[in-house]
Amino acid sequence: MTIARKVLSACMAGALAAVLAACTTGGPDQPPITANTPKGVEGSWIDAKGTGLSTFTGGKFTTVATDTGQKLSDGSYTMTGATSVEINGTSLIRQTPVSFNCLLVSISQLNCTSSSGQNFVLTRRA
Repeated sequence: MTIARKVLSACMAGALAAVLAACTTGGPDQPPITANTPKGVEGSWIDAKGTGLSTFTGGKFTTVATDTGQKLSDGSYTMTGATSVEINGTSLIRQTPVSFNCLLVSISQLNCTSSSGQNFVLTRRA
């Protein structure tokens, strides 16, 4: 009887592990869903040239120079739709207002247009 219980316990543990593994996948073509999966624009983003790192947290953003760490701009952002965000702040170098509208085209790419019509892309940093 002891051997039967051990076999049954091992089978149940294996079944539980399989069920838990199934709960953490997003489907056959999708990466696993984890607690660390970013939501919206929250997190760190780098520009295409690698010169500025922008961090979005709780409705606030800050951009710093990647080489010196000097703060370049800061302000706020608002999600205006499921994948669109409006960003407003101040360029600390020029002491002028900045305004951008961005579209989250994937979990790792943010396409933005400044109020003056300049387009740029931000890529999410891990």
